[in-house]
Amino acid sequence: MTVGELATKYSLRQLAVCDTDRVIEGVYIGDLLSWVMGRASAGNAWITIMSNINIVAVATLVGVSCIILAEGVTLDDEVIKVALSKGVNILASDNDAYELSVMLSKVI
Repeated sequence: MTVGELATKYSLRQLAVCDTDRVIEGVYIGDLLSWVMGRASAGNAWITIMSNINIVAVATLVGVSCIILAEGVTLDDEVIKVALSKGVNILASDNDAYELSVMLSKVI
């Protein structure tokens, strides 16, 4: 499934989307950035509640397909600007991480 298909299927808000055709190959859930750096895989959709600028750096380093912000988390304009400049897709949902993971388990 692609980032664009996921966003459409589950009505995820597209906060910063540069490449709707990126394929999602798995899911990683985590909020401790150093833990995500060492354990997430390229191609994952990364579910988190973290919203600071460092999520963009971690997403770039790991090569995730997208970040999905859970529980209604929002972003500052500066984070959106940097994400777009670095090619990082960021989606958002009001669902919690568990609900998002259950949804994704049905399609990925």
